[in-house]
Amino acid sequence: MENSNNSYSHILKYTSLFGGVQMLNILIGLVRNKLVAVLLGPAGMGLVALFSSTIKLVVDSTNFGLHISAVRNISMAFDNGDEKWLRHEIEVFRHWILITALFGLVVCAALSSLLSDWTFSFGDHTLHFVLLSPVVALTTLTVGETAILKATRRLKALAVTSIYGAIGVFAISVPIYWIYNYKGIVPSLVLMALVQAIIVLQCSLRLYPLQMRFRLDCIKEGMAFLRLGIAFVVAGMLGSGAELAIRAYLSNASDVDTVGLYNAMYVMIFTYAGMVFTAIDTDYYPRLSAIKTHGGKLNDTVNNQIEVSMNIVSPLIVLFILFMPILLPLLYSGKFNAVIPMLQVAALSMYGRGVFLPLEYIALSRGNSMTFLTIEIFSDVVLASLVILGFNMFGLLGIGIAITTAYMLEMLFARMVCRIKYKYRMSSTVVRTILFHLAVGICVYASTHIESNLLYCIVGTLIFCADAWFSLNVVKKHTAIMEKLKGKFKKFVG
Repeated sequence: MENSNNSYSHILKYTSLFGGVQMLNILIGLVRNKLVAVLLGPAGMGLVALFSSTIKLVVDSTNFGLHISAVRNISMAFDNGDEKWLRHEIEVFRHWILITALFGLVVCAALSSLLSDWTFSFGDHTLHFVLLSPVVALTTLTVGETAILKATRRLKALAVTSIYGAIGVFAISVPIYWIYNYKGIVPSLVLMALVQAIIVLQCSLRLYPLQMRFRLDCIKEGMAFLRLGIAFVVAGMLGSGAELAIRAYLSNASDVDTVGLYNAMYVMIFTYAGMVFTAIDTDYYPRLSAIKTHGGKLNDTVNNQIEVSMNIVSPLIVLFILFMPILLPLLYSGKFNAVIPMLQVAALSMYGRGVFLPLEYIALSRGNSMTFLTIEIFSDVVLASLVILGFNMFGLLGIGIAITTAYMLEMLFARMVCRIKYKYRMSSTVVRTILFHLAVGICVYASTHIESNLLYCIVGTLIFCADAWFSLNVVKKHTAIMEKLKGKFKKFVG
């Protein structure tokens, strides 16, 4: 019980930490985007988005997902306590990160003419992509060194580098756009990547100094990373393909405005509402990777993660649904109000996502690339099919219903696969927690149909208080957080 409570406290602490860091990064990003939009206008913002998305595609296609696959080996070495083994795994990983960084740079430069033709329907941007090729290498290095910090549980360092990186990007991009306008786009992207790389490298190299001498045996040993890494890249490409198919269908079946509304919904749900899940990739995946056996400890780790995620995310979802009529115009404009009903029902998908993600990471942590790909393919096919069907039947509201339905089905499928493959058993406590919060989510969504504003506020407040009370009681049961807060408050008052 004590070990379980310690695990719960750890998960709660770092889920809250990285959720908070992500929120701060989003706030900095919102201010930055607002200033950049004023300085560059829609056309300039479009150029930045096109360059950034194309560079991201090159990075994702040339790093072979090593930042995911290597975490498992480094985590196992770290948990084993063998410093020599750990240093060796990091050295092998850095060999491959350097190779993929150089490979990405060369690919971007070599394909610059093709990238220009594929990305832009006007002008020749070949030189721009040649100049942006260092961004690919710098981003790959940054992601790689960040993976080392994740695998070795340097969580506070990760939080600090994330905040400094966001501030650095803000401090560089805004002045450059202010002085040079469009001409500053390419230089700013290069400098932003350089600053982020310097911040992360300074931290990781201080903790794990570079001891790399180019060795052929390290390259051969690192080949083991590729299978799972490539599976992760393929899964990412399938996910991008599913999203592209959805957007293409909406554009053809309706118009570009519908695509814009769908994009707004996607950002609100999967970026803003989903920020609490940042800790799953940062903290949970390395811890899970270090567990060698199935059953017992694996089940406890997964169940604790699901329970904490649900107890944190549910009150946030309730507030998200209740305040959506205020949040959306604030973050976008009144022109996007048509998407509010879709957003409110799509927010319920976060309950399914809170269970699905911890289950999906089991396959990654075991190094089972085909199992992971099977879950991803099922998810992509179900999501794309249901969104198209939902839009045909109920329009924008149907998209929201489809997204929530898709995640519930994905959750059930992932649970079935993990039960068969890894002997995973969901505890009765977790089942009760999921059912309670899901019932709360359905109730708060039902309250959005109340026409009286006063009654809407009263009912919404009561639902939120009930959900928050449940979550708080669970937290009090498993942790001493309330006693710590009381102690700090007494010190402050005293």
